Amino acid sequence: MDKQKQIVMSGIRPTGFLHLGNYFGALRNYVRMQEEYTCYFMVADLHSLTTHPDTRELKENVNRVLAENIACGLDPEKVALYCQSHVPETAELYLYLNMLAYKGELEKTVTFKDKARLHPENVNAGLLTYPVLQTADIILHRAALVPVGKDQEQHLEMARNFVQRFNHRYGEIFPEPHAFNYGSELVKVPSLDGAGKMSKSENNLATLYLSDDDELIRKKVMKAKTDAGPTTPHSVKPDYIENIFQLMRLVSDQAVVESYETAFNNCTIRYGDLKKQLAEDMIRFISPIREKAEGIRNNAVYLRQVMEAGAEKARASARATMTKVRSAMGLNYY
Repeated sequence: MDKQKQIVMSGIRPTGFLHLGNYFGALRNYVRMQEEYTCYFMVADLHSLTTHPDTRELKENVNRVLAENIACGLDPEKVALYCQSHVPETAELYLYLNMLAYKGELEKTVTFKDKARLHPENVNAGLLTYPVLQTADIILHRAALVPVGKDQEQHLEMARNFVQRFNHRYGEIFPEPHAFNYGSELVKVPSLDGAGKMSKSENNLATLYLSDDDELIRKKVMKAKTDAGPTTPHSVKPDYIENIFQLMRLVSDQAVVESYETAFNNCTIRYGDLKKQLAEDMIRFISPIREKAEGIRNNAVYLRQVMEAGAEKARASARATMTKVRSAMGLNYY
C-alpha cells in the first residue's frame, strides 16, 4: 500500500441486509476513496456482539456483507477488507484505551442510552465501551479520515478525546480522526413509505435491499404512497411524491426524470406509470449487484482468500502501531 496517501478507516456491522441507502450514503464513496487513499474497511463482527450475542448466523452475515461490498465495487486488491476479530491487536489497544475512558462520559453517549433503553436486559460492558472499541479500530491504523454519517459524529468526538488523552500522557503517537465525505452532504435515501430514510431494521417493505429479487422490488415500489395528482400547474410536490422523484434521480436516466417532471408540472402525470418506470430502473440498478453478490457468497474459497489477504494487510498496520504504543507506554521490558 502507498504509505504517502492519507489513511481512511471505516467499519460495517454484519447485521441486517445492505440497502439502497447504504450504497448511496456510504459504499459509493468507499469505491471512490479506494482510488485515492490507503483504505481499511472492516466488517465489525465484534461490535455486533454487543447487541447480537447469538453467533449462529454470524458467519453467514459476515460472508454476505463481504460479498455485497465487493459486488458494489470495493476491490480487495486495492483496500484492506477484513474482519475485526482477525486483528487481535484491536483488543490490546481497546484495553489500553479503556484506562483513559470514564464511566460518566460513556453513559452519556446517545447510542448507549438508546440501546440500553431498547435492550434493558442486555446492558453489557461492551455496549458501554462501544466508543472505545470504535476508537481502537480507527487509530490502530493511525487513520485520520473516517467516512461517517451525522449519527456517528459524537463517537468521533469521543475518539478525538481518547487520542488527546493518550498523546498527552504517553507522547504524540496518534493523529486525531475527523469525519470525511469529500466535503459533500451524505445522500439520504428516502423510504418508500415517505417516513424517514431507508433502514436495515425498520419497515422492510419500505426499504429496497441489494438482495431483493426483481418481483419484490416491483411489489415494494408499486406500494409507494401517491395521490390523485396535481391540479395546478407547477405546484409544489408533496413530500411522498418528492421522495419518488428523489429515488428516480438516483437510478434513472436524466431525460426520463425530466419527462416526468414536465408531466407533473403540466398536470398530466400518471403515478402508476411513474412507479412502473422507477421499478424497472431500480431492477436494472440492483439486479447486477445482487447476482454478483450471490456468486461471491457461494464461492467459499474466494471469500476465505479475501479475508486472509485483508487480515494480513490490517495486521501489518496494527503490529507497526502497537510496537509504537508499547514503547510509548513503557511496556517493552526486554
